[in-house]
Amino acid sequence: MADAKTRLAAVRERIGEAAARAGRNAADIRLVAVSKTFDAAAIDPVITAGQRDFGENRVQEAQAKWPRLRTRFADLILHLVGPLQTNKVRDAVALFDAVHSLDRDKLARELAKEMARQGRRLSLFVQVNTGEEPQKAGVAPQKAAEFVERCRETHGLEIEGLMCLPPLEDDPVPHFEMLRRLADGLGLAFLSMGMSADFETAVAHGATHIRVGNAIFGERG
Repeated sequence: MADAKTRLAAVRERIGEAAARAGRNAADIRLVAVSKTFDAAAIDPVITAGQRDFGENRVQEAQAKWPRLRTRFADLILHLVGPLQTNKVRDAVALFDAVHSLDRDKLARELAKEMARQGRRLSLFVQVNTGEEPQKAGVAPQKAAEFVERCRETHGLEIEGLMCLPPLEDDPVPHFEMLRRLADGLGLAFLSMGMSADFETAVAHGATHIRVGNAIFGERG
């Protein structure tokens, strides 16, 4: 537990310092601890240390561990940060509180239908493929505004923010700046960007949600 507490405290301290340098309030930046591939035993000490927002990449993996954890910690907030298949929407809406990877009309339709059916409202982010990488999910930057408007007008969804995953080999700054410009133009308050290697840079460029895994949980096996 001491290791998890120490790593979590160090990340929070770095967020605070980055926010101060940027003239921002650290309280406006939400740390999402990405717990993919880690089991409940590894997650438990991070919860005990006070962390409440967690991210998972896969619905099925999250189903195996979070319902039991939530029986003990009712105030946990679960974010889906990986791709969502339409055949998993029902399970995702039942389990998660936020989806950071909305990127196509079929998924928007299914999310709208399922949230209405279950009487749940999830926080929704549109994923933008800022690097226009063919192997990566996300809406092309030049199509992002049109897609957000369709989500709002056609599908009746309230979009709260944008998310991006810059190419690993790129300087992330142009990608973060692009995402912020897009969000500003659409009147969106939230920016999900920045991970263990670049979250301080993301804070400097307006991130409101940062997704940190290894720096909290350690290296994945």
